[in-house]
Amino acid sequence: MINRYFKILTSVTLLFMAVMSHAQTGRKVENFNTGWTFHLGDAGGAEQANFKDEQWRKLNLPHDWSIEGTFSKDNPATPEGGALPGGIGWYRKTFTVPQTLQGKQVYIDFDGVYQKSTVWINGHQLGFRPNGYISFRYDLTPYLKFGGQQNLIAVKVDNSVQPNSRWYSGSGIYRNVWLVSTGKIAINHWGTYVVTPQVSAAKATIKFAVSLKNSTGAKQSIEIKTRILDAAGATVAAFGTIDYQLNDTAGTHVQEVVLNNPRLWSTTNPYLYKAVTQIMHNKQVVDTYTTPLGIRYFSFDKDKGFFLNGKNMKMLGVCNHHDLGSLGAAVNMRALERQLEILKSMGVNAIRTSHNAPAPELLDLCDRMGFLVMDEAFDVWRKEKAKYDYHLYFDEWHTRDLADQLLRDRNHPSIIMWSVGNEIREQADSTGIAIAHDLARTVRQYDVTRPIVTANDRPSSGNFIVKSGEFELVGYNYHHREYEKFHETFPGKIFIGTETTSALETRGVYDMPSDSIRRWPNNKDSQNGVGTMNEDFTVSAYDNVSARWGSTHEETWKLIKKHDYLNSMFIWTGFDYLGEPTPYSWPARSSYFGVIDLAGFPKDIFYMYQAEWTSKPVLHIFPHWNWKPGKTVDVWSYYNNADEVELYLNGKSLGIRKKTGDDLHVMWRVQYQAGMLKAVSRKNGKVVLTRTINTAGAPARIELVADRKQIKADGQDLSFVTVRILDAAGNVVPDATNQVNFNLQGKGFIAGVDNGDPLSHDPFKANYRKAFHGLALAIIQSAGKQAGTITLTATADGLPAAKLILQAK
Repeated sequence: MINRYFKILTSVTLLFMAVMSHAQTGRKVENFNTGWTFHLGDAGGAEQANFKDEQWRKLNLPHDWSIEGTFSKDNPATPEGGALPGGIGWYRKTFTVPQTLQGKQVYIDFDGVYQKSTVWINGHQLGFRPNGYISFRYDLTPYLKFGGQQNLIAVKVDNSVQPNSRWYSGSGIYRNVWLVSTGKIAINHWGTYVVTPQVSAAKATIKFAVSLKNSTGAKQSIEIKTRILDAAGATVAAFGTIDYQLNDTAGTHVQEVVLNNPRLWSTTNPYLYKAVTQIMHNKQVVDTYTTPLGIRYFSFDKDKGFFLNGKNMKMLGVCNHHDLGSLGAAVNMRALERQLEILKSMGVNAIRTSHNAPAPELLDLCDRMGFLVMDEAFDVWRKEKAKYDYHLYFDEWHTRDLADQLLRDRNHPSIIMWSVGNEIREQADSTGIAIAHDLARTVRQYDVTRPIVTANDRPSSGNFIVKSGEFELVGYNYHHREYEKFHETFPGKIFIGTETTSALETRGVYDMPSDSIRRWPNNKDSQNGVGTMNEDFTVSAYDNVSARWGSTHEETWKLIKKHDYLNSMFIWTGFDYLGEPTPYSWPARSSYFGVIDLAGFPKDIFYMYQAEWTSKPVLHIFPHWNWKPGKTVDVWSYYNNADEVELYLNGKSLGIRKKTGDDLHVMWRVQYQAGMLKAVSRKNGKVVLTRTINTAGAPARIELVADRKQIKADGQDLSFVTVRILDAAGNVVPDATNQVNFNLQGKGFIAGVDNGDPLSHDPFKANYRKAFHGLALAIIQSAGKQAGTITLTATADGLPAAKLILQAK
């Protein structure tokens, strides 16, 4: 079993999610996203209060200006970076601070700014952070004006020097901003840390550390009280009142308590407690701090794999970049939640935050929804991958950036490992040993409850990072043909499939024959001469095309499924993402790797995983049934909970297929005839499921289907509306490309449009979208905090209008 650091663990989440209750005396956390002005371009003197910004654009955060731009291969980001513009942007906000806050500490917290941000308050420069993904805080207190006097926050964001990323980064203050006020005696920023040295079904020992800040300038006598509350808000354990002598700057106190009969956090039952800590001074509550808490333990075994709460399981994961499709990098809680809901329905139980510190909201959702997380810090160390990437700042900033990520994230129960690097160039350089020592030392300074890993694209015994001896876990990026040699290559080590697969598909595209595997970038398949990518830059959606370094989905899953020690796979990727089109060829501007396309529409391979990774009955057949008469069509089926599938064409049986050996799908080769294709799955002779696909006629109408018809009137909530082009009988028309125009009335606006086509150069911020293989997407966002009706109308030439009514409440 893995060493003492990682056998038994617990976590808490520590996030400032909204304005805290007025009852929580001494601390107030306010959302600081509204009422900003913005200018794209440099603006000398914009940090000064007397600068004139009346002509600047007014907007609310989070904001990504790049996603509003025009796609061009000539943009400095290049197609690999999403082919959208970067540049310099300025943000300004004026605000007042009530007189009641004079004598308190006031801070501004940025969850993430891409990139190279400089912040001023009332003309005073507060600092500079080059890392576009890290969260950071500045103390405003010395420079504030109180009462009715105006204060000015100014932020310069510089994403002009490109390329600096290998994927779409976005530009701007793209994550949330918070204004935090506390008393002179308060719990520090990211100031609690909870572990459980012992956990069982009978009891959990909770060890709770509180870091305190004293800004009074003198020693103080205080009391510390912490209670553990269950999900219903009832107190289930208490640490008791501690008398503590706080020195004139700071202090840390550690308490311990036993919780009887704990409910354990897991991927299937993500139960969360919370710890409420009060600081008392002169018999008054001066700070209250709430820390969500999830109790669990896990371990790794080199032969048997991964165990959560004593139960053996595999990490069925995906890698995801941070963009949200047509919303760009601007973080949105509902958009993140929708992604995770789709992944959960596929059977995913693990997320890798590729390749950077994630948004705090993602980790909060993973805690609440039950996902295991590989929290990743860096894509590069000292050696560059893009000319102007983080390697320019690594030596000066990596310790602080990594420490801030650890302090912010270490209390999340969802996180079960830290990754300190992805495909790091120092794998082949002896300097990788010293850097690995340095990074591991930083991690263990702040957290000894989780293992550390690097994602290696050179997983060999000569890998200098592995040779450092710092990491019990050995991450494999691809190299699936070497999985079965793992114990021979790395005796005594533990395998992690940090990045797997790299298969390519375009949703709705099918090339025959389907039963030979093709590796990009080879132009022709050696067996039948079929290219891996078509002349129109589409890729077949049968699972038979992958990058040369990777594998098809079935190839990797068959291996992971076969061996206990192969404890995980993190598919590259869960969703398509902006940038890194493979091949790196214009006009493509987004990836083909996702199991799910950029708009959130599943590709066919989604159903293979759903059949393998869930107990939900699955029967999926494809492709569509609109072909030229007489064409030979390969029909595939993914299924579970059944012994066999029988296929019918216009009522005539085409035979029964059964999976044998390690098969993951069955196939029929069919001479096309228009009509109905029907599949029936059976178990012990009884019908389990039936699925049909009909030949579609000409487009006849538009259908609008909302994932939610009621959204919050908070200015942030979203409804994702799927647009379907149907024939007269209600079938999706698979080759429909109708342009759909949208009109919105009421308390909302169109936040983005998409269709999942990696080749489309139409803007995401628009009121129209062409259908792609019969589908498109409109994202509706509530406007402000006024409740009311939102009416979306969709029109297309030659088709009747469709209408959908939503409610913002």
